[in-house]
Amino acid sequence: MFRTKEEFKAAFIERLETLFGEHLDDATLTDKYAALSTLIREIINKRWYKSNMQYRVSKDKQVYYFSMEFLLGRLLGSNLFNLGLTDLCREGLAELGIDLAELEAVEADAGLGNGGLGRLAACFLDSMASLQLPGHGNGIRYRHGMFEQKIVDGYQMELPDNWLRDGYVWEMRKASRAVTVKFGGTVRMEERAGRLVAIHENYEPVLAVPYDIPVVGANRNTVNTLRLWSAETNHFDFSSFSKGDFLKAVEQKYSMEATSQILYPDDNYPEGKVLRLKQQYFFVSAGLQSIVRRYKRTHGGTPADLAKIHEKIAIHINDTHPALAVPELMRILLDEEGLGWAEAWNATCKTISYTNHTILPEALEKWPVELVGRLLPRMYTLIREINERFCAALWEQYPGDWDKIRDMAIISEGYVHMAHLAVVGSHSVNGVAEVHSNILKQEVMANFHKFYPHRFNNKTNGVTHRRWLAKANPALADLISETIGQGWLDHPTELANLHRYGTDAAFQASVKAVKQANKERLAQYIKAKMNITVDTQSIFDVHVKRIHAYKRQTLNALHILDLYNRLKADPSLDIEPRTFIFAGKSAAGYYLAKRIIKFINTLAQVINNDPDIGGRIKVVFMENYSVSLAELIIPAADVSEQISTASREASGTGNMKFMMNGAVTIGTLDGANIEIHDEVGDDNIVIFGLTADEVLNYYKYGGYNVLDVYNSNPRLKQAVDQLINGFFPVSADEFDSIHHSLMRTNDEYFVLKDFAGYAAAQEKVGNLYRDQSRWQTMSINNIAFSGRFASDRTISEYAIGIWQIKPVVIREF
Repeated sequence: MFRTKEEFKAAFIERLETLFGEHLDDATLTDKYAALSTLIREIINKRWYKSNMQYRVSKDKQVYYFSMEFLLGRLLGSNLFNLGLTDLCREGLAELGIDLAELEAVEADAGLGNGGLGRLAACFLDSMASLQLPGHGNGIRYRHGMFEQKIVDGYQMELPDNWLRDGYVWEMRKASRAVTVKFGGTVRMEERAGRLVAIHENYEPVLAVPYDIPVVGANRNTVNTLRLWSAETNHFDFSSFSKGDFLKAVEQKYSMEATSQILYPDDNYPEGKVLRLKQQYFFVSAGLQSIVRRYKRTHGGTPADLAKIHEKIAIHINDTHPALAVPELMRILLDEEGLGWAEAWNATCKTISYTNHTILPEALEKWPVELVGRLLPRMYTLIREINERFCAALWEQYPGDWDKIRDMAIISEGYVHMAHLAVVGSHSVNGVAEVHSNILKQEVMANFHKFYPHRFNNKTNGVTHRRWLAKANPALADLISETIGQGWLDHPTELANLHRYGTDAAFQASVKAVKQANKERLAQYIKAKMNITVDTQSIFDVHVKRIHAYKRQTLNALHILDLYNRLKADPSLDIEPRTFIFAGKSAAGYYLAKRIIKFINTLAQVINNDPDIGGRIKVVFMENYSVSLAELIIPAADVSEQISTASREASGTGNMKFMMNGAVTIGTLDGANIEIHDEVGDDNIVIFGLTADEVLNYYKYGGYNVLDVYNSNPRLKQAVDQLINGFFPVSADEFDSIHHSLMRTNDEYFVLKDFAGYAAAQEKVGNLYRDQSRWQTMSINNIAFSGRFASDRTISEYAIGIWQIKPVVIREF
């Protein structure tokens, strides 16, 4: 461990020479990145080893967080920050003529996630390590991320995200820890030693090889593990190759390894559905096999020992993707460890806990019985038995109420309902914001809540302030520390001490200067990447998230179109200049969302090239949204767009990141927006639109007619008509799907219903921004009250309320 700049520089140069045999002057940026990263990795490895040994010796309970996504972003910068080495390395490198920021930019964003689910999981891992909690991640090592998004002529194009092209310095392959995951085949029951045993035959074995990534805590000593599984095989049909049948020679290899090839294969086709289900079982089975093996080594391997696994192990499933953890843990305990059903079921339910992230019907996973039975025959026999026993318990509680039993059954109408499986097979079910948890209990899972009244709870999401404030916005972080001290880095609720500076003119000026510098940095990026010049004195109004109908990018775009129409009709219209910034990916098979992207880009083409507007509004769609791009955009935002249809967004985490960086939210009373509103008060947020109760009442009882709204608002009618009347320089039917979603399906997400309220809220934002003293007070208050939304608070609640784990102090070095 180097302790001075001179020691660091010597170590860095030596590492560069050792790795590449090159002089500093001849080394490329990639070489320098590798030298620095491997140097830092060495320091981490020592702490990683100590942490693992401490966990083994202490035998404290550990938690394993199962998630399909872990959107880590670049790790060099965050690892340096958490190790407390950022300044030393930056200054040492500067003396060698090297810019640390340029080295950080060499690293590819790990293609392990797509959106909020993955970013949340990454924040949770950071908080667990920083709070000295023994908590680890379990997921898939995708060779390719979801896709690299390119915008071509306004359309989203999907290219392979080959993020592993140059290797990944932070991972460690553990081939000796590989396990076998079984697909297909048949299952028969055989009596052995007085008990029925399941025999799985004629299956396809897939080798799951773990790649471990260290998760560095901000306390500098704790290093936990993110274990990612890769499907690998050495199979090669030499005979076919020798005969010239080259494709057949590698066909089986590619088929087996496809399981971990890509994040979220398109499931509009049968093959995509099979692969998705295969992925879900693959990482669940591999992870649980590994965990049970480690448990037996530390705590004993007799059936009696395994029956108490819940006392030392917590398994948390992040959404329904890992719900097969329930039957898989049962399989291991029954088939491999010899437990009886009652013992295995008791241990399984007490070990597993489940977070629900949605109430959208299409996101509550269900799989055809035929597919589950064919691909995962042992899982299906276990799910069927779990379902039969559960339905028997329901019959005792609700004799004769077949409708209720059918509604709650795990298997019904030809499908396996994964959310039902997760609820039945766990001891805790939590939502991720108060309103979301209440909707789960009162609406979506009301029957389950009545049956399991103590199982449901709320854990409002949070984000790690270390990455999303301290690292992403270092100038603001330094200003905060100069003003209230550095205690907020360890205790983010101390940000509340900023509240008393909300009206301090000098502090306001400093916060404004930081924001302006961040806006100029983003503007330079936009100019370099897109050749669009934006006004850095304008309001940076930012809407960045996955493209989806319920997130209502369409509402934002229609308002921009309306604003453009008003400026064209009256060039003297007095408005605050605006730069509207969008970013986000649509799922490859989501036709409507991809048309929304085209609509936004077409709108940008029209507005940005119209001299009559005089640059007073600009529209920018930034391609290939990622963690590293978010770290550039969020600190520059003046306005945070959080305008989902009320009741549809479970929580949101982007709203928290923007808040931490001083952006003012314009939003509906949905998800965590409600709790942000509760923290900052009416004066520091701009709320509009239907409430969750109003939306749910419309869904339940009807009473909304989109034509009434459309015909009563001439401005809105004009904008909607422009989608299909030839106004835009595109084919006549280009935006038919958007128009259809608004007018022919009765505006399912209430875009038109909320339009007038949104337009009024946007006008309010403009008026507030004119009074810069007032605006800076709002910005400062948002930062001050953001501490509640740090993931440290969330994870502390999970640790105490669900997992029952406690900190393990790793010895200092």
